[in-house]
Amino acid sequence: MKNGFVKSSPHFFRRISRSMYALTISLLLLAALVPAPLQEQANPAVTPNPAKSAWFLLWIQELVSWSRSMIYPIILLGGLFLLLPWLPIGTHIHRANWFPREQKMVSATAVILIVTIALLTIVALFFRGANWSLVF
Repeated sequence: MKNGFVKSSPHFFRRISRSMYALTISLLLLAALVPAPLQEQANPAVTPNPAKSAWFLLWIQELVSWSRSMIYPIILLGGLFLLLPWLPIGTHIHRANWFPREQKMVSATAVILIVTIALLTIVALFFRGANWSLVF
């Protein structure tokens, strides 16, 4: 590192730019061609049982179904995710790589939390039946 700059190659950034454009175009095409999996129009006279939230919030609904006070660990989890980049205080990484040795604890924490969220979402999506009972 010289004068605060990191050596890089313009070919790398061109590749990233092309990948970003390809991803944007494919997402726009998928959004135009694949219909959204929406349910029927809401009817105030008929409440679905169980009433499930959107798939990306199901893990929160699963935790809160255990106890109302489980919202506090969720708030702490959000704060932890916001602080993850600053947790390995004092380590300077000069090269980008997956799961660096200097940040083993941060990487392990992130992976464990993501796997836990995915498992809670799967349980809430596939294994919850009427009255939010556990069904296999």
